Amino acid sequence: MRYLPLTPADRTEMLGAIGAGSIDDLFVDVPPAARREGFVDLPLVAGELEVEREMSAMAARNRTAGSGPFFCGAGAYRHQVPASVDHLIQRSEFLTSYTPYQPEIAQGTLQVLFEFQTQVAALTGMDVANASMYDGSTACAEAVMMAQRVTRRTRAVLSGGLHPHYVRTTETLAHVAGVETVRLSAAVDAEADVIAAIDANTACVVVQTPNVFGTATDVTKIAAAAQAAGALLIVVTTEAISFGLLKSPGEMGADIVVAEGQSIGNGLNFGGPYVGLFACKEKFVRQMPGRLCGETVDAEGRRGFVLTLSTREQHIRRDKATSNICTNSGLCALAFSIHMSLLGEVGLRRLAALNHQRARELHKALAKVAGVEILTPRYFNEFAVRLPKNAAAVLETLAGNGVIAGVPFSRLDHGAGMDDVLLVCATETTLPEDIAIFAHSLERVIHA
Repeated sequence: MRYLPLTPADRTEMLGAIGAGSIDDLFVDVPPAARREGFVDLPLVAGELEVEREMSAMAARNRTAGSGPFFCGAGAYRHQVPASVDHLIQRSEFLTSYTPYQPEIAQGTLQVLFEFQTQVAALTGMDVANASMYDGSTACAEAVMMAQRVTRRTRAVLSGGLHPHYVRTTETLAHVAGVETVRLSAAVDAEADVIAAIDANTACVVVQTPNVFGTATDVTKIAAAAQAAGALLIVVTTEAISFGLLKSPGEMGADIVVAEGQSIGNGLNFGGPYVGLFACKEKFVRQMPGRLCGETVDAEGRRGFVLTLSTREQHIRRDKATSNICTNSGLCALAFSIHMSLLGEVGLRRLAALNHQRARELHKALAKVAGVEILTPRYFNEFAVRLPKNAAAVLETLAGNGVIAGVPFSRLDHGAGMDDVLLVCATETTLPEDIAIFAHSLERVIHA
């Protein structure tokens, strides 16, 4: 019984110990809509060879991002990752190490995390950064919890430009923590709505720039309005390359910055794992979740590294922890740090400028297609367009023609009434011929 070690008697005893009468009682908090009725549509019994063939056939139905024109963004971005990044992270001392439970004997790991923190703080324009979070969406949720602890308030305003997946992740954690979330209606440019929603009970305001529609916003006015009301401003960024071209969140007055670092050093990987970036003002550091590595000297005056703050529940009592999300993303953070070291400041700025240039070329091409309306006023490397037909249907037709044309907004938020909105993205991996094929194919599909 290698994979099913518990007998029915064992399970009954465990349920009795926690006061649950059945398995259904144990999972009573799981919404019915999230439960599966019956078995998964797979054979109940199959041999290894049969399973391998079945899985290979299923995998062959996927279309990789590099197999043709590809314009998906919406929180996960295709960038070129140098081969040296993958080579270095696969060294055994990196690949097999996890959490430094005896940190002082893991000086190499701690130094990598210290350098990572330094890079994240510089990119975000903040005083201090931690040694990574699970991913961008959970980092966003953790930031809201942190704002609650700092302000002693329980109301969080979520911008209409915040990625719907980040919204739902935050709502899930906030619900059990007793934090009220006020989700504003989806909006391409949400600045005015956000400022109007701030009141004396607001703990934090969460805004994203560039937002899920690609709109790049100077959030200085939102920062001033939030802080005047005693609230914190949390700035979210899902496209880390944008830090190389746009004003940093710290310059715009952010109190907390969270971001998805996948764009730097990490491929799409069919959805993960990714790496959450988290930074804040120094005065809030003791409420920051996760781990913080610090630099020191040993008894002989030699440079060394220590875990200065480690407030996760792995290291202290659960009720004293600032976070109960026990997984960070050390290997992905290492990939991020290696790629950043290879790029340097000049390289990152050039890469960001190239991304914006490719997006401008895509914008110009799509604007010429009759019936296509560009919705995003200011963008970095992605923007939203309105089509004269259902965006998901158009996408499926284009996919059949070998073009992965983007992400229908309805896939992220089916209740927003934006079934005709398509999110498109261009990066340094987008070729001019890809753009030409996309524009030509889109014109044929929407006018068919």
